[in-house]
Amino acid sequence: MTAAARPVLVVAEQLDAAADMVVDQLNQREVPVIRFDAAGFPTTISLTATHQPDAGGWSGVLDDGRRAARLDDVRAVYWRRPARPRIDDRVPEPYYTWAADQADAALLNLLATLPVRWLNNPHLDRIASHKPQQLVAAARCGLTVPRSIITNDPAAARAFAKHADAPVICKPVLGGRLDTGQGRPLMVATHPVGPDCIDDTVATTAHYFQERIPKAFEVRLIAVGGRLFAATLHAHSEQAATDWRTDTTHLTYGTTTVPDQVAAGVHRFLASYRLAFAAFDFAVTPAGEWVFFENNPAGTWAWVESHTGLPIAAAHADYLQGATA
Repeated sequence: MTAAARPVLVVAEQLDAAADMVVDQLNQREVPVIRFDAAGFPTTISLTATHQPDAGGWSGVLDDGRRAARLDDVRAVYWRRPARPRIDDRVPEPYYTWAADQADAALLNLLATLPVRWLNNPHLDRIASHKPQQLVAAARCGLTVPRSIITNDPAAARAFAKHADAPVICKPVLGGRLDTGQGRPLMVATHPVGPDCIDDTVATTAHYFQERIPKAFEVRLIAVGGRLFAATLHAHSEQAATDWRTDTTHLTYGTTTVPDQVAAGVHRFLASYRLAFAAFDFAVTPAGEWVFFENNPAGTWAWVESHTGLPIAAAHADYLQGATA
């Protein structure tokens, strides 16, 4: 198979705007694309892979009955937050969970052995998503980070809030939503706290407190294959200023250039985790200082392109096609 005929494998949920935009860009370039949702494995997708000791890798086929991907032919993989594999509902517990874990491990770990371009290899995503380690890595890479404490000691939390030079915020150590069992899961938002608001319930689990950084605006910085795209978010409500995700109706968007020192730190950060894609969150203070909050190695960006016109999908296609380093 010629290099031009080798397909890009897209592993994403069926309803994913970012994956749709990347597939559209690849289609416009006449780059073959094979798209699967991991949720279809093993009920509607079959996978057969073999390894010969002298072959150097795994070979095989991923097939959903309508299209098939030969693992040997894949040129790149776009791993875009796919759903977990789903097992036939007739399988009872505890076998259902055991079977789902087996399917998840087989699909992820077999694909991860492919010696091709990744956006991103999920094993690297997992390591890069740890927030405490991100602060250490960002500081080592020359980025400014906020003072922080993770604790389940109410006294330590109150002391941190009391002695901080600025107000304090609390946010989750681990991202995700809170399933209350009453319909749509709730997002646990960043929220301000003061010493008098910190009570003994802090002892129930780990809490993540940071100094609250004064913001002229925030930046969602998308990195793709060595290119940086910076979108500005200007908040027009207190709620949006604290956590812009909670009040997007009071945001205005724009673009900005990334200062050379920040760009250099971001590139060092990406290299330290071996990431080709990342979504960074920064605050820019009234004095113009960029402060790193966190990085999501599988962060959303379709809305960034929609609001700003930044060519992020095209950058994905460039990288997956092999047009960039």
